[in-house]
Amino acid sequence: MAFINVMHARFVNGLTVRPLRDGDTETVAALFGRLSERSRERRFCGAKPRLSELELRNLARVDRDSHVLVGYLDGDTAPIGIARLVRQGEAAEIAFAVADEVQGRGVGSTLANELAADARAAGITQLTATICGDNPGMVALLRRLGSSLEARWLGREREFVVALDG
Repeated sequence: MAFINVMHARFVNGLTVRPLRDGDTETVAALFGRLSERSRERRFCGAKPRLSELELRNLARVDRDSHVLVGYLDGDTAPIGIARLVRQGEAAEIAFAVADEVQGRGVGSTLANELAADARAAGITQLTATICGDNPGMVALLRRLGSSLEARWLGREREFVVALDG
């Protein structure tokens, strides 16, 4: 089952969440601009002063297997968080980025919960995430998404597998 990319916004926990429009590189670039050097390094597993045009296009791709949610705070026209899911059969790889000034305020959790709900609705039973180094906040977020969490180290990175409840 593919994603149905409904183009309407949802209001959840004080956050407006909407699907990214396919090819919306401006939104992806705007969120990237709100990330500190440390946040970029954690998200991309290394130094990342800028995104290439190819990276921007890939991160802004929305199709039958790629689903992206963007979060906005009331009164802020720039995105404060992005959650991306790429389907691989009954599993999907997920990734998140949240603007530094709102980290720790539930933005990542809200986007993760909405993304997991969309994944369940599309028949996805398992999520995978790669985390660079030690990131206790992200591990806690993943633990809350499903019924079990497995992890294994891959060099400097950890790969997590979350089993989604039906």
